[in-house]
Parts: sequence; C-alpha cells; structure tokens
Amino acid sequence: MRFRDRRHAGEELAVRILDRAADGDLANPVVLALPRGGVPVAAQVARALQAPLDVLVARKIGVPGRPESGIGAIVADDPPLFDQWALETLDLSEDRLGAAVARERLELRRREEVYRGGRRPVPVKDRTVILVDDGVATGVTARAALRHLRGRKPRLLILGVPVCASGTADLLGREADDILCVHQPSQLRSVSEWYDDFDQVGDDEVIATLRGFSPVTPTG
Repeated sequence: MRFRDRRHAGEELAVRILDRAADGDLANPVVLALPRGGVPVAAQVARALQAPLDVLVARKIGVPGRPESGIGAIVADDPPLFDQWALETLDLSEDRLGAAVARERLELRRREEVYRGGRRPVPVKDRTVILVDDGVATGVTARAALRHLRGRKPRLLILGVPVCASGTADLLGREADDILCVHQPSQLRSVSEWYDDFDQVGDDEVIATLRGFSPVTPTG
C-alpha cells in the first residue's frame, strides 16, 4: 500500500502507535519530528495521542558530489556520526568532510531558530519519546537522532515511521527501545517511491504545524 501523502502516512502510523498505547506503557508521551518531511507525519501521531509536538533538527552529511546520499549526520552540538563502512567503501575520511559538516551545522542552527522562535525544546527526560520521520532508508540520520535523545534520558524511546527498510530497522533497533512502522520492505531504494505525493515540505508549513500544538516553554 502506497501512501497518498504524508498526512495519510501519519494517520496510518498513528493507528499502529495507538495499538501500542493500548497496552498502557506509553505514559506521558511527547512526539518529536525530524524536519522537514517528518513534521506533517508526526502531527497526525501527536493529535491521536493528544501529545505535544516538537522538532528535533538533524542534518544529513552527503557524499561529495552526491549530496542526496547520506554518509553521516549531525544533531544539536553533538559530534557528527558517520557510516564508517560507507567511508571506507568510498575511500573518504572524516577530515575531508569537515567543510560539509560546517555548512550543515549552520543550516541546523538556522532551522532551530526559525522553527522554535526562541522557545525551549519540549522536555523529554523520563517521558515516552516518539521520534517520527516520513521514512527511513539508510538510517544514518535517524541513528544520530536516537543517540542524541538517549542522552537526554527518556523513559522510553520509540522510532515511528511509515516505511523503513527491514535491515535498517534491525540496526536502529539497537538505538531505540522499539520501532513502529507500517511497512518494512526488504529493499528500499527511496522513501519517495512509497508516496503518491512527496512534495518538499517548506519552513512555513513546519512553523504553522508547530503553532497548532501546545507551545513549548519560553526562553527566559
């Protein structure tokens, strides 16, 4: 089953997560979206759970000359996380990617400022944290995000995605307490192939979606 769009994907994912919530172990949940594509998906999950919605900004580090192919990722001020196997296969070093990391760090900070507008992140310590994206192929960005969140000491850490390659799900299962997804194909060439409408999500849509939920604690 393909998804009509990200909203539809979020509705289907929310059904899976509500089934899990029926067991009674998703206490005090907060939904975190990986922007930008994860935001409209996560919004449906947050509405279904009546939970706060926030973003966790992560940036993919692309292969030189092929920026769409992720070889690493950064989150917050954490050091970059690289796919070591891919580095060796492509005969690349972390030093050679320093300029790319610096560029993505600037964009990460820009997005955090634009999306939050001076507001603090929603607290996650001792809460059920559900990290949501619109799909996962190689998983390097999701892995960096999950590792960052683990350091913030959630009670339970769950990755929720509409579609995730089965092999990647196995790897990410080492970082999350659980992975909930609608589809786990054995091969996933591109997340977009699972959507009829996979148009880019803009900053304005992210900001408007976040404003529709309970505000996070203001700075100061």
